[in-house]
Amino acid sequence: MPSHVPTQGSSPSPQDRTDHSPDPLGRERSHLASSRTALRAMRHDVESLDITDVTGNWVNAKILAAEMDDRIKALSDLADTPLFFGRLDYLHAPGTDLAEGAAGEQFYIGRRHVHDADGDPMVIDWRAPVSQPFYQASRRTPMDVRLRRRFGYTGGDLTAYEDEYLTDPPEGADPADGSGTSSKLLQSEIERPRVGPMRDIVATIQPEQDEIVRADITGSVCVQGAPGTGKTAVGLHRVAYLLYAHRERLARTGTLVIGPNRSFLQYIEQVLPALGELQVKQATVDDLVARVEVRGADSAAAATVKGDARMAEVLRRAVRSGIRMPAEPVMVVRGSRRWRVPAYELEEIVKELAARDIRYGAAHDALPQRIAHVVLVQMERSGEAPDDRVQDAVARTPAVKAAVKACWPAVDPAKTVLRLLSDPEFLAEAADGVLDAEEQKTILWAKPARGLASAKWSAADAVLIDEAYDLVQRTSSLGHVVLDEAQDLSPMQYRAVGRRCSTGSATVLGDLAQGTTPWATGSWAEALGHLGKPDARVEELTAGFRVPREVIAYATRLLPQIAPGLAPATSVREAAGTMSVRAVAADALDAAVLAACDAALRHEGSVGLIAADPRIPVLATALDAAGIRYVSPGEETSAEARVTLVPASLAKGLEYDYVVLDEPSGIVAAEPDVRTGLRRLYVCLTRAVSGLTVLHTAPLPEALTSA
Repeated sequence: MPSHVPTQGSSPSPQDRTDHSPDPLGRERSHLASSRTALRAMRHDVESLDITDVTGNWVNAKILAAEMDDRIKALSDLADTPLFFGRLDYLHAPGTDLAEGAAGEQFYIGRRHVHDADGDPMVIDWRAPVSQPFYQASRRTPMDVRLRRRFGYTGGDLTAYEDEYLTDPPEGADPADGSGTSSKLLQSEIERPRVGPMRDIVATIQPEQDEIVRADITGSVCVQGAPGTGKTAVGLHRVAYLLYAHRERLARTGTLVIGPNRSFLQYIEQVLPALGELQVKQATVDDLVARVEVRGADSAAAATVKGDARMAEVLRRAVRSGIRMPAEPVMVVRGSRRWRVPAYELEEIVKELAARDIRYGAAHDALPQRIAHVVLVQMERSGEAPDDRVQDAVARTPAVKAAVKACWPAVDPAKTVLRLLSDPEFLAEAADGVLDAEEQKTILWAKPARGLASAKWSAADAVLIDEAYDLVQRTSSLGHVVLDEAQDLSPMQYRAVGRRCSTGSATVLGDLAQGTTPWATGSWAEALGHLGKPDARVEELTAGFRVPREVIAYATRLLPQIAPGLAPATSVREAAGTMSVRAVAADALDAAVLAACDAALRHEGSVGLIAADPRIPVLATALDAAGIRYVSPGEETSAEARVTLVPASLAKGLEYDYVVLDEPSGIVAAEPDVRTGLRRLYVCLTRAVSGLTVLHTAPLPEALTSA
């Protein structure tokens, strides 16, 4: 095991005597204090810059001022967050083939770069190439590292360190195996209780996670991750890494993190700012397609059909349904002369544009120019010398405009979708051979809207409208998109996300076993095809670092029924955690839930009370009556309110130190079918980090009791 130097006042380990300082812990604390002073100086230097006369106009001045403000925020010193968490001691000097470090030189690895007044680094950003061995080096592959040191903190105070010798240690030292997970400090940091939003995992990134984080920006990555494997954190750290390695490129093209709901986004929103990245936008899929107000809801059957990839072809036909072949020639009058474009020539132009399958709006804009070009050719043959201005003038003539309107009329995407969902004949024509009669009937509105203002759009309708808009005009693409909880997206939602990264790359995160929508993804190959990233590399994370062994083993009993093709998740945690499954009388369930919450509150950390959505009002009343303060998902917990009352439908992606799970059968019964219900239960069971208490009155699902 790696040696551990405990808090101040303990006797030193053999490794202490290998340090050049008589007080190794004091020396590290001194470096921490100096680094914090240097960071404050860096911030002060930015704050004191005078940019009054730097820019030439007020627009650039405003942009520069905003960038300066962001830089100042990025240089903030968070008192309770370690400025550095590790140290690397390299073996060789620069110029060798093995290392970037000088002989005996030490690199402190932290959340951001810090340099002294001379510009010499005091802390190296964890994303820098020289920092990578902190995550990847081992006794088997030392990467020219002599020693890796990890630091332990209490609040913002450095209280411990731990050494791993990756090459032959000094005499008397106890060599570490360098595997990382055997580190006591690492285990302590992974298992540390938390109150509030998700925090970064930069100090605990494992080799397999680091490989995903640092994957090249030109390729897309899909991470199939079991509960507790850190897939969400990996995705967020990947964004931070890409912004470090490709800042100029992504500053132009942009980045986006897409989560399943607002509660989830509020839970993760502090991770990137803690790493100094302030410009990453976050959104849900509903936010992306919010072109209309959603006021209605679909049945599961209707939402499933609307989310089917076949709807893309139905929409394409609907958008292009107004294209007509010309029946009359176009007569253009210029001065005393008339120029005639025959109908057959117009038809050739229209057919060519239709065959190219370019965006409908682009073809609509191109058609008058193509007609005008035919006129220009006639002018040149007659001895005239027209230029581009003449062509533009011809394209704007009433005759050409009328021909374009007749052959290729403008399309309103929302009105097209409204007509599809309201007009059985129009839908039948567009869906012929694509959707059967029953499917068409399923998605037709029972009460057709009279106009856009009265339409009660559903979330699935909004996705269809977004697809229709893209058929008319290309959607802007970002440089990189992170899509979390991706297993719950419909094919049409995947297409909506894919449009936002059509010229960029994507990091897709999810767990097929946690798919809880009727249209949940069946395979990543299928999902990535809909996303437009069929060549994305699929990585599987099965080693859990947060969920206790007993808890993950209990939840894994459901896998044969909900995702038989997935490898069972494991836990590498040394602490097994606590777990209790208790049957109680029906009239005693509420009291048992309150008692379990009270017991969990005696421990440090957050408490999540998870129940089927219909039970939430009842439990809220019980908590109020008992005087137990609680918050809703997405709201920040505090020392006074450490309990979060979580509807099962919002539990995905969240985690709590202690979970009290109310009536598993109720969670299953609240879903449209048993398989979806068991997947929802699997999600809820795996939200616990330190302890899980399951309370039930009805029999548990057979899969949980048969093992």
